[in-house]
Amino acid sequence: MNSERHPSLDSTLPVAIIGAGPIGLAAAAHLWGRGIDFVLLERGHQAGANLLEWAHVRMFSPWKYNLDEVSARLLAGTGWVRPDPESFPTGGDLHDQLVAPLAATPEIAPRIRYRTEVVAVSRLEKDRQRTQGRAEAPFVLRLRTDEGHEDEIMARAVIDASGTWTGPKPLGAHGLPAIGEQEAAERIAYRVPDLLGTDRARYAGRSIAVVGGGDSAFNALAALDSLAAAAPNTVVHWILRGAAPGYGGGKADQLPARGALGLAVQRLVERGRIQIHDGFAIARVDVEPNGVTLSSRERTLGPFDEIICVTGYRPDHEMLKELRLGLDPITEAPTALGPLIDPNLHSCGTVPPHSYRELAHPEEGFFMVGMKSYGRAPTFLLLTGYEQVRSVVAALAQDWTAAGEVELVLPETGVCSSGLPPQPDADLVVASCCGSTGVEQAGVDSTSVIPEPVTELVVATCCGSEGVEQPGVDSTSAIPEPIPEPVATICCGSSGLDRVSPDRQPAVATVSVAAVTESFE
Repeated sequence: MNSERHPSLDSTLPVAIIGAGPIGLAAAAHLWGRGIDFVLLERGHQAGANLLEWAHVRMFSPWKYNLDEVSARLLAGTGWVRPDPESFPTGGDLHDQLVAPLAATPEIAPRIRYRTEVVAVSRLEKDRQRTQGRAEAPFVLRLRTDEGHEDEIMARAVIDASGTWTGPKPLGAHGLPAIGEQEAAERIAYRVPDLLGTDRARYAGRSIAVVGGGDSAFNALAALDSLAAAAPNTVVHWILRGAAPGYGGGKADQLPARGALGLAVQRLVERGRIQIHDGFAIARVDVEPNGVTLSSRERTLGPFDEIICVTGYRPDHEMLKELRLGLDPITEAPTALGPLIDPNLHSCGTVPPHSYRELAHPEEGFFMVGMKSYGRAPTFLLLTGYEQVRSVVAALAQDWTAAGEVELVLPETGVCSSGLPPQPDADLVVASCCGSTGVEQAGVDSTSVIPEPVTELVVATCCGSEGVEQPGVDSTSAIPEPIPEPVATICCGSSGLDRVSPDRQPAVATVSVAAVTESFE
C-alpha cells in the first residue's frame, strides 16, 4: 500500500482475512477497532485448528509475550480472565484461552466462515497481466467448502495469515522430496510426535532416525532418550547434513531452557546414547522388508523403523498466482523484508521490527502477515505478527502516521548476531532465539518437546532477564539419567542457515528480540 495513493475501492466491501489463527484473529480485532468490515476465512472446522495438532506442546515464552493487546481489550468485555502473564501456555492453552474465546466474541464470530478454503485470489475481471485500473478493482476470492461447493466473494483488501503449517520441508537435500520419500510417507513424521504420550506405542522399542539439527530435533532426541530408558530396545539415530552438530547457546543463551536442552543433547551424544551420522545429504528413501533405508550419494543408513523429519516449513503461494507478488528469491518473503530475515545473515535477534512498508507487494492492498510473511525463514515471532497486523490495518485505514510507526518492544536474547561469517567447510550453525526452530542446514520446525530433568525444569523467563535460575538445570551440570517425563515446548532459534551468499548484505539497522514464537497461524 503506497501512502501516496488512495485507491477508490468500494468502502462497503470487507477486508478478507485468510486464516483464523492467532495472527488472523488479531487482524480481525484490529479491523474491528478501526471500524473496518471484514470476513475471516478458515478452512478448519474451528478457529486455531492447527493449534490442536500441538495442544500438548508448551511454549518457551510466557503469556505476557503472547497476547495482542487490542485482542485482549476486545475479550475483556466478555468477562474473559486474562491468563497469568508469567505462566507458559501450551498450544491447547493458546487455543482454549485466547483463540477460541476471541473467535467467539460477537464482534468477530458472525464474520468467520469455517470449513472454507481459499483456492485462488485475483482482481475482478483482471488476470495477472492486466494493469489498467488494477488498483481500483476489487479482489475476488474463489472459495471451496469442505463439501466441494464453490463460491466467490469480493474484498477491498486481502490479509493472508494462512501460515506455513501445512508445508513441511522434505527429507531430500535438494529442497525436493528424496527419491522414494512419498512412497515411504507412512513411516515418516514431519513434526515432533508426542513421543511420550499418544504416539508412544509407535516409537517404543524401535529404531528411530531423527533428521534435522535444531531445537525440534533436540527435543525429539531427548524425548526418545527418555523413551529408551523405559523401552530399552529403542535405538536413537541422529542424521545431519552438516559436518558436525551445533548445540545452541549453552550458558550464553538467555532462554535458559533452550540452552540447557542443547547441552543435554550434547551430553547424550558424548555418552553414546545417540548414534550420530553427520555429513549425510539424503538423496533416496527405500522401504525394505525390515525397515526404511536412507541413502546419500556415497552411503546408506538403516534400516530404520521410523523417521522423524524436522527440517522446517515453506509457504504455499499456489492460491496467489494471479496476483503480482514481490518475493525475495531466497526466503520467499516480501521483497523488502527478505534481506532483513535471510537466515544466511541473521539469527532472529538481529531482525529489525518492520511495518506495512516491508510487507507490501506490487499488488496494492494485499499483505502477507504472520509466519507466511517470513517465507522459508524460520525466525518469526508471535509479537512480530501482532505488530504486523497493527501496522497493516492502520495503513488500510489510511492512518499513515500510525502505520509507519514501529511499536514493537522485545527483550534481548543475548545470543543473536548479524553479518554471520561464511563457513567454508560446513553449514553454518549459530545459536539464536525465537522462531520456528534451532539452527540446521536442512531446517526444522517449531514444535518441540523438552524432557524435564529429575529435578524439574522451571522455565522462569523468556529472554532478557538476567540471573534467571532454573532448579536442576545448570549448564555445567551433568544431565540426569534417564530424563523422565517431558515438558512440551515450542523452541526458538533459526534454521536453514547456510553459507552466506556473496551478493547478500546484512541489514544495517538491527535490534535484539526475544523468544516469542509462533509458526502455526
